[in-house]
Amino acid sequence: MIRPDPPRGAGLGFRRELLPELKAGVPACIDFFELAPENWIDLGGRHARDLRVFTERYPFVCHGLSLSLGGAAPLDELLLRKIRDFMARHGIGLYTEHLSWCSDHGHLYDLLPIPPTGEAVRHVAARIRRVQDILGRRIAIENASYYVAAPIGEMDEAAFINAVLAEADCWLHLDVNNVYVNSVNFGFDPVGFLRRMPAERVVYMHTAGHYREADDLVVDTHGAAVIDPVWRLLDTAYELFGPHPTLLERDYNLPPLAELAAEVAVIAGMQARHGLGRVAA
Repeated sequence: MIRPDPPRGAGLGFRRELLPELKAGVPACIDFFELAPENWIDLGGRHARDLRVFTERYPFVCHGLSLSLGGAAPLDELLLRKIRDFMARHGIGLYTEHLSWCSDHGHLYDLLPIPPTGEAVRHVAARIRRVQDILGRRIAIENASYYVAAPIGEMDEAAFINAVLAEADCWLHLDVNNVYVNSVNFGFDPVGFLRRMPAERVVYMHTAGHYREADDLVVDTHGAAVIDPVWRLLDTAYELFGPHPTLLERDYNLPPLAELAAEVAVIAGMQARHGLGRVAA
């Protein structure tokens, strides 16, 4: 297996809406970019050329959207082979996916929770191992946000994540905002949850904004600025696991690049306080 080679520092999602501003100049606080390979694999022409310009200058991470690791339908192995070739072509070392399911004879356009049972652990881990075989590398799985608990369960979310990581022998992509969202929606201590994550498996992190529907309901929209409790949780994650590469997710209500860069700079500053030195330009 190829060990993941995630970039250092703070990153931002690579979105076509931001390309005009990024072409004019990438803010110094941005060390790397992340993209969803499904959105780029089959593009040619100007978009492919634009991407190539940036992958030649900056590290990238692939964050998948549609493998449905917890689903029952067969894995899309054609897509996986396309992802493998895409990553090789652009020199991308790390691929991550959600610990969820999102398809059933067609895409459901949502990330749904997996029943936390021993049978599900074995099912998901076998699919992750197959993904790793095809890609020729370990992948990292992301803890997902959810809004309805699975009706059948033998363990809680943290125990389920640990069991899948061990059974599949894969890495953890720790989404701090998702921990916060689930802690509000299901009434648990987010710091306690972090303490149960295996430090040796963490290789990559996300933080993001969300929408508060009610006191006990938060929706993970990636459409707003990061709030103070999530920043504090990220700081705690760095204390526990170290300042791993961290991406600011922003998918909707995109502000000007300067506003996004200001949040990326917060990540970079926090990482520096936890001992991560900046790479000289």
